[in-house]
Amino acid sequence: MATVSRHRGPHGTGASVEELRGWRAFLHLARELQLARLARFAGPYRRRALAGVAAMLVVTLTGLAVPYLLAVAIDRGITQGDLHVLDLVIVAFVALAGLNLGASYLQTYLVSWVGSHIILDLRRELFAHIQKLSLDFFSRQKTGWIVSRLTNDIDALDQLVTDGVVSLVTNSLTFAGAIVFLFILDWRLALATLAIMPLVIVATLVFRSRSAVAYAHVRDRIAGVSAHLQESISGMRVVKAFRRERADYAALDAANAAYREANMRTVIQSGVYFPFVEFMSAVGVVIVLWYGGTLVSDRALQIGVLVAFIGYLASFFDPLQQLSQLYNTFQASMAAVRKIYTVLDTEPDLQDAPDAVPLPDVRGEVELRGITFGYDRSAPVVHDVSFTIGAGRTVAFVGATGAGKSTIVKLLARFYDPDAGAVLIDGHDLRTVTQRSLREQLAVVPQEAFLFSGSILDNIRFSRPSADPEEARRVARIVGVHDFVESLPDGYDTEVQEGGGGLSTGQRQLISFTRALLADPRVLILDEATSSVDAESERRIERAMEVLFSGRTAIIVAHRLSTVRYADEIFVVAGGRVVERGRHDELMAGGGRYAALYREWEETGRPV
Repeated sequence: MATVSRHRGPHGTGASVEELRGWRAFLHLARELQLARLARFAGPYRRRALAGVAAMLVVTLTGLAVPYLLAVAIDRGITQGDLHVLDLVIVAFVALAGLNLGASYLQTYLVSWVGSHIILDLRRELFAHIQKLSLDFFSRQKTGWIVSRLTNDIDALDQLVTDGVVSLVTNSLTFAGAIVFLFILDWRLALATLAIMPLVIVATLVFRSRSAVAYAHVRDRIAGVSAHLQESISGMRVVKAFRRERADYAALDAANAAYREANMRTVIQSGVYFPFVEFMSAVGVVIVLWYGGTLVSDRALQIGVLVAFIGYLASFFDPLQQLSQLYNTFQASMAAVRKIYTVLDTEPDLQDAPDAVPLPDVRGEVELRGITFGYDRSAPVVHDVSFTIGAGRTVAFVGATGAGKSTIVKLLARFYDPDAGAVLIDGHDLRTVTQRSLREQLAVVPQEAFLFSGSILDNIRFSRPSADPEEARRVARIVGVHDFVESLPDGYDTEVQEGGGGLSTGQRQLISFTRALLADPRVLILDEATSSVDAESERRIERAMEVLFSGRTAIIVAHRLSTVRYADEIFVVAGGRVVERGRHDELMAGGGRYAALYREWEETGRPV
C-alpha cells in the first residue's frame, strides 16, 4: 500500500507528466532490483541489526526531547521563577545527554558491524558466482567491467548499508517525531508551517525522478573508465610497440570526461534542490516568527513554546534534506546493485546435472561421438566429429588457423558442451559427471602460460597445494626446470610478477608444465603450448613433453609441427572436420593436406 500511495502522490501535487514518468520509473526500478534479495544478507545478523535499530530509536527520542525540555525550562522555570523545575530540567538534560552518548556509540558500532559483514558476504557470493561462470562469459565481458562489479559497485553499496541505514531510520523518525511535537506544542503554528510543504514535496519528487537517471549514467561511466584502465594496463606492451600512447590517452580522457559530465549533472541537480529546501526552511522560520510573535503579543502563546517550535523546525527541515541527500546515495547504490545482480543472475552455461556423479578413476580413453558445436548455435564450427583416443596414447591436432582444433580440445576439457553428440572418457559422458571430479583427472596447459604473483614454488603447487616442497622440486627435476630455478637469486622462493613478467616465455611454459605434472592428470591437453617460444626453449619443452606424456593420455594442439612428429596419431582438422588421421610417416607418404602443411612449415619455419 505504501508503494501505491507514493505512486499517486504526484497527482495531488500537480506534478507534470515527465515527473510522473520519472517517479514510476524509480518505483519500477525498485521492484526490478528485488531489494528483498539484499535484505536477506542481513538475516544472519538480525539480532545485532535490531539492537542497532533500537539504539537509533533511543538517539532520536533523546534528541527530540531537547526543545520540549527547553520550553518547560523557560515557561515553568525561568518565567515563573521556579528553580526546582529548572533543576529538574537540568538533571533531565544531563541524563538524556548520557543516554544519547551511549546509544550513539552502540548505533555506530552495531550498524557498522552488520554493514561490513553484509558487504563481505555479498562480495564473497559475487566472486564465488563469477568462478562458476563459463569461459564464454569472460570472453564476452571486459576484465575491467568484471573488476568494477567487485570493487566500485560493492563499495558504492557499502555506504548505503552503513551510513545510509542510520540516516534513513534516524531522519525518518526525527521527521515524524518533529511533526508530532509541532502539533502537541501548538496546532495553529503547525498548520501554518505545513502550508509550504506542497512546494517542498513537488521539488523533492522532481529531484528524485531526475537524479535516478543521472546516477545510473554515473555508474555506467565509471564502469567504462575502469574497463578502459584495465584493458590499457594489460595491453601496455602493445600500446608502446605501436606508439599508441596518445590515442590511448585520448580514449581514456574521453571516458573520464564522460564520467565527469555525468557526475556534474548530479552536482547541478543537488546544487539547485538543497538550497531550495534551505530557503523553504527559512520561510518556515519567518512564518513561525511572524505568526507566533503575534500570538505571544496577544498572550495566546507562551514564549517558551515559540522557542521550542523554532527548535523543532530544524528537526523538521533538516531530516528532509538529509533524506533527499540519502536519495543520492540510494541512487548510486541502486545503480550499482543492478549491475551486481546482472552478474549474479547470469546462469553458468555449464552446470552439473542434478544427478551428476563423481568421475571414478579412469584409464584415459577419450571418445568424441558425432560432435557438432558452435559458439553461435546458428553457425557451427565443428561438424559431426567422431574418433577414439586409446588410453595412454599421444595424439596431435594440426590444421590452419580457425580450422577448429582448439574448439575440439575445449570440448574435450568440457569448457563447453556440444550442441549434438557426446564426449566420453572411459565410456562416461562428461555431462553425467561432476566438473570438479573431471578437473581432478584432467589438466590443460594453454598457449599463454599464466603465472600468478607469488613465488615460483607457489605457482608450481597451484595445481596441488597439498604437495610438499620436496615433491614439487622432484617434479621440477623431471621436467628439467630445476637447474634454471635454482640459478635465480632466491631459487624456488623467487617472486614472480603477475602473469610471469620477468621470465621468458619458455621459462613460464616450463613452469606451467611442472605445475601440470604435479597434478598427475590421467588426461593432459596442451593447447598450442609451444607456439610462442624460441627454438632452444622449444627443444627443452619437447624433452619435458616426453616426461609429461609418459603413462597418460596426451592431446596436443600444435602450430609447430616438430612437436607432433612422434605422436601415436595425428588428426588433421579443416573446416571443423577431421579430414586426415594417421602417423607422421603415413600422412607424409599419403601426400595430402598434412604433407602440404609440413612442407610449408619446413620451408618457412613459421607456425602453420
